Amino acid sequence: MQIAEIQAGSLADKRQPPASVAIYAQYAARGENAWWRYALGAPLALLLAVVIPAFVMLALMLAHLWPADLMATANDPAHPVAFFAFNGAVFFAVLAGFIVSARLVQRKRFGDIVGRWRWRDFAAGLAIWSAALICATLVDYALAPRGFRFSATGQTPALMLVAGLGLAVQTFAEEFVFRGYVTQGLLLATRRVAPTAVLSGLLFGAMHIPNGGPQALSATIFGVILAVIAMRTGSLAFTFGLHLINNLFGAVIVASTSDAFRGAPALFSQNTPHLMWWDTAVGAVALAAVAFVVLRGRSPSA
Repeated sequence: MQIAEIQAGSLADKRQPPASVAIYAQYAARGENAWWRYALGAPLALLLAVVIPAFVMLALMLAHLWPADLMATANDPAHPVAFFAFNGAVFFAVLAGFIVSARLVQRKRFGDIVGRWRWRDFAAGLAIWSAALICATLVDYALAPRGFRFSATGQTPALMLVAGLGLAVQTFAEEFVFRGYVTQGLLLATRRVAPTAVLSGLLFGAMHIPNGGPQALSATIFGVILAVIAMRTGSLAFTFGLHLINNLFGAVIVASTSDAFRGAPALFSQNTPHLMWWDTAVGAVALAAVAFVVLRGRSPSA
Protein backbone atom coordinates (compact mmCIF):
# COMPACT_ATOMS: atom_id res chain seq x y z
CA MET A 1 0.00 0.00 0.00
CA GLN A 2 1.30 3.46 -0.88
CA ILE A 3 1.04 6.38 1.52
CA ALA A 4 -1.22 8.18 -0.95
CA GLU A 5 -3.74 5.36 -0.58
CA ILE A 6 -4.13 5.70 3.18
CA GLN A 7 -7.61 6.60 4.22
CA ALA A 8 -8.66 7.91 7.62
CA GLY A 9 -12.26 6.81 7.90
CA SER A 10 -14.56 9.82 8.00
CA LEU A 11 -11.88 12.37 8.99
CA ALA A 12 -12.34 15.55 7.01
CA ASP A 13 -8.62 16.37 6.83
CA LYS A 14 -7.21 14.31 3.94
CA ARG A 15 -3.60 15.53 4.22
CA GLN A 16 -1.22 12.58 4.27
CA PRO A 17 1.30 11.90 7.05
CA PRO A 18 4.92 12.60 6.05
CA ALA A 19 6.73 9.91 4.08
CA SER A 20 9.20 9.44 6.95
CA VAL A 21 6.48 7.61 8.90
CA ALA A 22 4.87 5.83 5.94
CA ILE A 23 5.05 2.31 7.39
CA TYR A 24 3.69 3.36 10.77
CA ALA A 25 0.89 5.31 9.06
CA GLN A 26 -0.04 2.31 6.94
CA TYR A 27 -0.51 0.17 10.03
CA ALA A 28 -2.41 2.99 11.76
CA ALA A 29 -4.81 3.26 8.83
CA ARG A 30 -5.90 -0.36 9.09
CA GLY A 31 -9.35 -1.04 10.48
CA GLU A 32 -12.05 1.57 11.07
CA ASN A 33 -10.69 4.92 12.26
CA ALA A 34 -13.58 7.34 12.44
CA TRP A 35 -13.14 9.67 15.42
CA TRP A 36 -16.20 8.31 17.21
CA ARG A 37 -14.71 4.82 17.19
CA TYR A 38 -11.74 6.08 19.20
CA ALA A 39 -14.11 7.98 21.49
CA LEU A 40 -16.00 4.74 22.09
CA GLY A 41 -13.09 2.31 21.97
CA ALA A 42 -10.82 3.87 24.60
CA PRO A 43 -13.46 4.05 27.38
CA LEU A 44 -14.60 0.51 26.54
CA ALA A 45 -11.01 -0.72 26.84
CA LEU A 46 -10.62 0.90 30.26
CA LEU A 47 -13.97 -0.52 31.37
CA LEU A 48 -12.91 -4.01 30.32
CA ALA A 49 -9.59 -3.52 32.13
CA VAL A 50 -11.54 -2.95 35.35
CA VAL A 51 -14.39 -5.42 34.90
CA ILE A 52 -12.34 -8.46 33.87
CA PRO A 53 -10.03 -8.50 36.93
CA ALA A 54 -12.93 -7.54 39.20
CA PHE A 55 -14.71 -10.77 38.28
CA VAL A 56 -11.50 -12.75 38.80
CA MET A 57 -10.97 -11.16 42.23
CA LEU A 58 -14.58 -11.83 43.22
CA ALA A 59 -14.29 -15.47 42.20
CA LEU A 60 -11.07 -15.90 44.20
CA MET A 61 -12.63 -14.23 47.24
CA LEU A 62 -15.71 -16.44 47.08
CA ALA A 63 -13.43 -19.47 46.84
CA HIS A 64 -11.41 -18.18 49.81
CA LEU A 65 -8.28 -18.10 47.67
CA TRP A 66 -7.65 -14.35 47.94
CA PRO A 67 -4.93 -13.62 50.57
CA ALA A 68 -6.14 -11.13 53.17
CA ASP A 69 -2.91 -9.11 53.05
CA LEU A 70 -2.46 -9.21 49.28
CA MET A 71 -3.28 -5.54 48.62
CA ALA A 72 -0.86 -4.37 51.31
CA THR A 73 2.04 -6.45 50.00
CA ALA A 74 1.13 -5.83 46.35
CA ASN A 75 1.72 -2.11 46.83
CA ASP A 76 5.13 -2.53 48.49
CA PRO A 77 8.20 -3.27 46.31
CA ALA A 78 9.87 -4.68 49.42
CA HIS A 79 7.65 -7.72 48.75
CA PRO A 80 8.78 -8.26 45.15
CA VAL A 81 6.84 -11.41 44.31
CA ALA A 82 3.46 -9.97 45.28
CA PHE A 83 4.29 -6.48 43.99
CA PHE A 84 5.48 -7.39 40.50
CA ALA A 85 3.05 -10.28 40.03
CA PHE A 86 0.11 -8.03 40.89
CA ASN A 87 1.57 -5.22 38.75
CA GLY A 88 1.85 -7.59 35.80
CA ALA A 89 -1.71 -8.83 36.29
CA VAL A 90 -3.10 -5.29 36.36
CA PHE A 91 -1.33 -4.31 33.15
CA PHE A 92 -2.27 -7.59 31.49
CA ALA A 93 -5.90 -6.63 32.10
CA VAL A 94 -5.25 -3.21 30.52
CA LEU A 95 -3.57 -4.81 27.52
CA ALA A 96 -6.39 -7.32 27.11
CA GLY A 97 -8.96 -4.54 27.38
CA PHE A 98 -7.40 -2.55 24.54
CA ILE A 99 -6.86 -5.61 22.34
CA VAL A 100 -10.50 -6.68 22.69
CA SER A 101 -11.90 -3.16 22.34
CA ALA A 102 -9.80 -2.34 19.27
CA ARG A 103 -10.95 -5.54 17.62
CA LEU A 104 -14.64 -5.09 18.44
CA VAL A 105 -15.00 -1.35 17.85
CA GLN A 106 -12.37 -0.59 15.21
CA ARG A 107 -11.72 -3.97 13.62
CA LYS A 108 -8.03 -3.58 14.40
CA ARG A 109 -5.97 -6.71 14.94
CA PHE A 110 -3.16 -7.00 17.47
CA GLY A 111 -0.57 -6.73 14.69
CA ASP A 112 -2.17 -3.59 13.29
CA ILE A 113 -1.27 -1.75 16.48
CA VAL A 114 2.10 -3.41 17.12
CA GLY A 115 3.30 -2.55 13.62
CA ARG A 116 6.18 -4.11 11.67
CA TRP A 117 7.80 -6.10 14.48
CA ARG A 118 11.51 -6.94 14.17
CA TRP A 119 13.37 -8.62 17.02
CA ARG A 120 16.60 -6.91 16.03
CA ASP A 121 14.94 -3.57 16.76
CA PHE A 122 13.84 -4.86 20.16
CA ALA A 123 17.39 -6.05 20.93
CA ALA A 124 18.84 -2.73 19.75
CA GLY A 125 16.53 -0.72 22.00
CA LEU A 126 17.39 -2.90 24.98
CA ALA A 127 21.16 -2.83 24.36
CA ILE A 128 21.51 0.87 23.53
CA TRP A 129 19.50 2.04 26.52
CA SER A 130 21.32 -0.40 28.82
CA ALA A 131 24.57 1.32 27.89
CA ALA A 132 23.01 4.74 28.47
CA LEU A 133 21.69 3.75 31.90
CA ILE A 134 25.04 2.34 32.99
CA CYS A 135 26.83 5.53 31.92
CA ALA A 136 24.28 7.74 33.70
CA THR A 137 24.59 5.67 36.88
CA LEU A 138 28.38 5.91 36.81
CA VAL A 139 28.09 9.68 36.50
CA ASP A 140 25.76 9.77 39.52
CA TYR A 141 28.19 7.60 41.47
CA ALA A 142 31.05 9.95 40.63
CA LEU A 143 28.98 12.90 41.86
CA ALA A 144 27.62 11.25 45.01
CA PRO A 145 29.37 7.97 45.86
CA ARG A 146 27.95 7.92 49.39
CA GLY A 147 24.44 7.77 47.96
CA PHE A 148 24.99 4.22 46.72
CA ARG A 149 25.10 0.97 48.66
CA PHE A 150 24.96 -2.75 47.97
CA SER A 151 21.44 -3.81 48.92
CA ALA A 152 20.93 -7.35 47.59
CA THR A 153 19.16 -9.77 49.94
CA GLY A 154 17.88 -13.31 49.81
CA GLN A 155 14.86 -11.99 47.91
CA THR A 156 16.94 -10.57 45.05
CA PRO A 157 16.92 -13.76 42.89
CA ALA A 158 13.12 -13.92 43.16
CA LEU A 159 12.98 -10.21 42.32
CA MET A 160 14.98 -10.77 39.14
CA LEU A 161 12.60 -13.47 37.94
CA VAL A 162 9.24 -11.98 38.86
CA ALA A 163 10.23 -8.41 37.93
CA GLY A 164 11.34 -9.62 34.52
CA LEU A 165 7.95 -11.20 33.88
CA GLY A 166 5.81 -8.50 35.49
CA LEU A 167 7.65 -5.58 33.93
CA ALA A 168 7.63 -7.22 30.51
CA VAL A 169 3.84 -7.20 30.67
CA GLN A 170 3.68 -3.67 32.10
CA THR A 171 6.03 -2.06 29.62
CA PHE A 172 4.53 -3.84 26.61
CA ALA A 173 1.04 -2.81 27.72
CA GLU A 174 2.15 0.82 28.01
CA GLU A 175 3.81 0.71 24.60
CA PHE A 176 0.75 -0.92 23.06
CA VAL A 177 -1.57 1.72 24.51
CA PHE A 178 0.53 4.89 24.23
CA ARG A 179 2.98 4.36 21.35
CA GLY A 180 0.50 2.14 19.55
CA TYR A 181 -3.20 2.81 20.00
CA VAL A 182 -3.00 6.45 21.17
CA THR A 183 -0.20 7.59 18.86
CA GLN A 184 -1.83 5.95 15.84
CA GLY A 185 -5.08 7.76 16.52
CA LEU A 186 -3.32 11.10 17.02
CA LEU A 187 -1.31 10.70 13.81
CA LEU A 188 -4.45 9.95 11.82
CA ALA A 189 -6.10 13.04 13.33
CA THR A 190 -3.23 15.55 13.05
CA ARG A 191 -1.33 14.10 10.07
CA ARG A 192 1.84 15.57 11.59
CA VAL A 193 4.62 13.92 13.59
CA ALA A 194 5.49 16.74 16.03
CA PRO A 195 2.00 17.42 17.48
CA THR A 196 1.30 13.69 17.56
CA ALA A 197 4.45 13.01 19.59
CA VAL A 198 3.87 15.94 21.95
CA LEU A 199 0.25 15.03 22.67
CA SER A 200 1.12 11.36 23.12
CA GLY A 201 3.94 12.30 25.50
CA LEU A 202 1.74 14.63 27.52
CA LEU A 203 -0.83 11.88 28.02
CA PHE A 204 1.88 9.45 29.07
CA GLY A 205 3.38 12.01 31.45
CA ALA A 206 -0.02 12.74 32.98
CA MET A 207 -0.29 9.09 34.02
CA HIS A 208 2.89 9.57 36.09
CA ILE A 209 1.85 12.72 37.97
CA PRO A 210 1.19 10.71 41.18
CA ASN A 211 4.92 9.83 41.18
CA GLY A 212 5.92 13.49 41.56
CA GLY A 213 6.95 16.41 39.36
CA PRO A 214 10.39 15.20 38.21
CA GLN A 215 9.06 11.77 37.27
CA ALA A 216 6.05 13.23 35.47
CA LEU A 217 8.31 15.54 33.45
CA SER A 218 10.72 12.70 32.74
CA ALA A 219 7.84 10.47 31.62
CA THR A 220 6.54 13.23 29.34
CA ILE A 221 9.91 13.61 27.62
CA PHE A 222 10.22 9.82 27.51
CA GLY A 223 6.78 9.57 25.89
CA VAL A 224 7.44 12.27 23.29
CA ILE A 225 10.74 10.79 22.12
CA LEU A 226 9.51 7.19 22.12
CA ALA A 227 6.48 8.23 20.08
CA VAL A 228 8.81 9.71 17.45
CA ILE A 229 10.95 6.56 17.43
CA ALA A 230 7.90 4.30 17.10
CA MET A 231 6.56 6.34 14.20
CA ARG A 232 9.90 6.40 12.41
CA THR A 233 10.75 2.72 12.95
CA GLY A 234 7.24 1.59 12.07
CA SER A 235 6.61 -0.53 15.16
CA LEU A 236 6.79 -0.89 18.94
CA ALA A 237 9.80 -3.24 18.87
CA PHE A 238 12.57 -0.71 19.59
CA THR A 239 10.56 1.28 22.12
CA PHE A 240 9.49 -1.87 23.96
CA GLY A 241 13.10 -3.00 24.31
CA LEU A 242 14.15 0.43 25.57
CA HIS A 243 11.20 0.76 27.95
CA LEU A 244 11.66 -2.75 29.35
CA ILE A 245 15.33 -2.32 30.26
CA ASN A 246 14.60 1.15 31.63
CA ASN A 247 12.17 -0.27 34.19
CA LEU A 248 14.13 -3.45 34.85
CA PHE A 249 17.28 -1.48 35.58
CA GLY A 250 15.43 0.68 38.10
CA ALA A 251 13.84 -2.33 39.78
CA VAL A 252 16.60 -4.93 39.75
CA ILE A 253 19.99 -3.23 39.27
CA VAL A 254 19.81 0.18 40.98
CA ALA A 255 16.62 1.01 42.88
CA SER A 256 16.35 4.70 43.69
CA THR A 257 14.73 5.88 46.92
CA SER A 258 12.98 8.53 44.81
CA ASP A 259 11.51 6.04 42.35
CA ALA A 260 8.36 3.92 42.22
CA PHE A 261 10.51 0.84 42.94
CA ARG A 262 12.05 2.21 46.13
CA GLY A 263 12.47 -0.49 48.74
CA ALA A 264 12.88 -3.30 46.22
CA PRO A 265 15.79 -5.66 47.11
CA ALA A 266 17.77 -4.64 44.02
CA LEU A 267 21.50 -5.24 43.69
CA PHE A 268 22.18 -1.62 44.63
CA SER A 269 20.15 1.23 46.09
CA GLN A 270 20.61 4.92 45.31
CA ASN A 271 19.69 7.66 47.75
CA THR A 272 20.53 10.92 45.98
CA PRO A 273 17.42 13.13 46.06
CA HIS A 274 19.57 16.20 45.35
CA LEU A 275 20.35 14.70 41.91
CA MET A 276 16.69 14.20 40.98
CA TRP A 277 16.43 17.10 38.53
CA TRP A 278 19.95 16.42 37.28
CA ASP A 279 18.93 12.86 36.45
CA THR A 280 15.84 14.15 34.65
CA ALA A 281 17.99 16.41 32.49
CA VAL A 282 20.58 13.70 31.80
CA GLY A 283 17.85 11.24 30.88
CA ALA A 284 16.29 13.71 28.44
CA VAL A 285 19.63 14.40 26.75
CA ALA A 286 20.42 10.68 26.57
CA LEU A 287 17.05 9.90 25.02
CA ALA A 288 17.45 12.67 22.47
CA ALA A 289 20.89 11.33 21.58
CA VAL A 290 19.56 7.80 21.19
CA ALA A 291 16.73 9.03 18.97
CA PHE A 292 19.19 11.01 16.82
CA VAL A 293 21.49 8.02 16.36
CA VAL A 294 18.69 5.54 15.69
CA LEU A 295 16.70 7.69 13.29
CA ARG A 296 19.52 9.36 11.40
CA GLY A 297 19.39 8.21 7.84
CA ARG A 298 16.60 5.68 8.49
CA SER A 299 14.23 5.53 5.53
CA PRO A 300 10.62 4.34 5.70
CA SER A 301 11.62 1.07 4.03
CA ALA A 302 14.73 0.46 6.15
